[in-house]
Order: sequence, then structure tokens, then C-alpha cells
Amino acid sequence: MTRALAELTYDECVELLSSHHFGRLAVVVEGRPVVFPVNYEFSEGRIVIRTDPGVMLDAATLASVAFEIDEVDVASRSGWSVVVQGFSQDVTDAVDPVSELLRAVPVDPWAPGTRTHWIRIEARLVSGRRLGDLA
Repeated sequence: MTRALAELTYDECVELLSSHHFGRLAVVVEGRPVVFPVNYEFSEGRIVIRTDPGVMLDAATLASVAFEIDEVDVASRSGWSVVVQGFSQDVTDAVDPVSELLRAVPVDPWAPGTRTHWIRIEARLVSGRRLGDLA
């Protein structure tokens, strides 16, 4: 078998984003990158996250961010990853139709707390790769 590293198509990336609900949000805090594990939904071409006030919300409000999901099989040394680069906003109090629609998306955070704030990430670049064996 031959090992291969292949680029995922945009449609493959969207399918993976739509079918998973756990990822990592990368923001910049005081000039340093910080990564937060989050639950999310992918709706209307946007990443939707619920959170509470704090460092992540502050850093992700009106900022360029990166978001990543992946799956790895250690035994076969294979897997895939999807990265979304974009602009994020706190849309908790926004009155535009898109924000109102996104606040109705059923994001189910695993972490305790009320998660009263909604963040949306507008994707500017979506890319993905898959590593595995070719038959």
C-alpha cells in the first residue's frame, strides 16, 4: 500500500463540518495563540458556538480566528483535518436576520454553565487534508 496525503474538496470539508460537533477555536490573547476546545454547529455556511463571558469571548469578538476539526486513527496512522479561517462576532444581541437565525441553532455545549453568548464565524477560507493508505 502507498501512503497518500490528499487535499479535501470544499464539499468534503463542508460534509465533515456538518457531521461533527466538537472542534478547536484558535484566537490570539495578548499576542499569543490560544486554543479552546468547543462544541459547535455548522449552519448556513457558518460555525456557531455558545460560550460564557471570559477570555475566549473577548478574544473572539470582532477578530480573525481559526477553527479546526479532525479525526485520527493512531493504529493506522491515518486521519483527516479541516481548518476554517475567518472572522468571528458575538451575535448575542445582534438584531439582523442571520444572527437571529443562528441563535436558534441547537448548539449543545458539553461544558457546564449557561453559555449565554453566541459566536458566529464567517468562513473566509476552508481547507482540509486526509492522510491514509491508497489501495
